[in-house]
Amino acid sequence: MPVLNFYDDLTSRLRASGDYLWPLALRLILAWEFLEAGLSKLHGENWFAQIPWEGWQKGFPVPFSLLPTDLNWLLATWSELVFAAMLFLGLFTRFAAISLVVVTAVATAAVHWPSEWASLGELWSSYLITSDGSGNFKLPLLFLIMLLPLVFYGGGKVSVDQLLIRLSGRGDQLDIRRGGLPSTGLALLVLALSTIWVEPSWGFAFLTASAVAILTPAIRGKG
Repeated sequence: MPVLNFYDDLTSRLRASGDYLWPLALRLILAWEFLEAGLSKLHGENWFAQIPWEGWQKGFPVPFSLLPTDLNWLLATWSELVFAAMLFLGLFTRFAAISLVVVTAVATAAVHWPSEWASLGELWSSYLITSDGSGNFKLPLLFLIMLLPLVFYGGGKVSVDQLLIRLSGRGDQLDIRRGGLPSTGLALLVLALSTIWVEPSWGFAFLTASAVAILTPAIRGKG
């Protein structure tokens, strides 16, 4: 049918152009946000010591709670600066993105997540962008969700990563899609790294499911 053929042609062209556009757009906006956050820390005073251990904030999760405040400040500052630069260039994009997932999750646990909640409805009441109230995790959650496509799909066609792939001649190999339980396990591992700092019970549940999904094919093979 002409209409369906037109639609299929249109969507095919949108997908082709999107491979260039959407990863670049995500990388640039996230690079700017994390660069801005890193620069504000670099030129500002360390306020990490002011994060309370009671009230509506949870404080730094383990093991960061065991580190000196100045070291946590240094790690947060240079993580944001270095990984933002890597996102901007599209250099080792997946590593930079998953590292920023951890940075964002730790920041969420320390500053934005309510220390106690009795129901999902009560937790969702903290889905806000504000400096007041019983939590305000809306902005970091949006950043986490924006980072996930870069973890799973990489930096896109306009990136240093893509240039390195072309120079190494690995394009055909990397275009192969591998599914199955190991792939599901990797996805669950990403979810574990995204949640274990905020709600350890969620994170360990995802981590356990990830290990089962990754190890099951190997165990079956031995059997």
